[in-house]
Amino acid sequence: MRYALLINFPQPTVATVSDEAMEAGKTAFRAYATALTEAGVLCSAEMFQPAGSSTSITVREGKLQMQERSIPDTKETLAGIFILDVPDVDAAIEWAGKCPAAQWGSVEIRASAMRLVDGEWERVS
Repeated sequence: MRYALLINFPQPTVATVSDEAMEAGKTAFRAYATALTEAGVLCSAEMFQPAGSSTSITVREGKLQMQERSIPDTKETLAGIFILDVPDVDAAIEWAGKCPAAQWGSVEIRASAMRLVDGEWERVS
């Protein structure tokens, strides 16, 4: 079963995070990704640019509308995603608990419902 681990935490800034803390975070995420890879459960992983650099798109009444920065100021924002292929939700919970972001933010676990394979959508069971 595939699960997305949605990484949410406060957006770090130069003023709030020291170089040493930033490097420690990078090291922790590198070790986490290595552990996922070695366990054979990591499908993909992405860490995102700060939310302030995003653009949201909507189409209303046939008209494309863009909004710089996707969300209002919030305590936490979506910072990245890990896609895992594990036997069940208990395994996903176990891996989420090992994610460094769980120590200063949150990790939302969401099961995949469908995935695109060779141009066709198929249900994930």
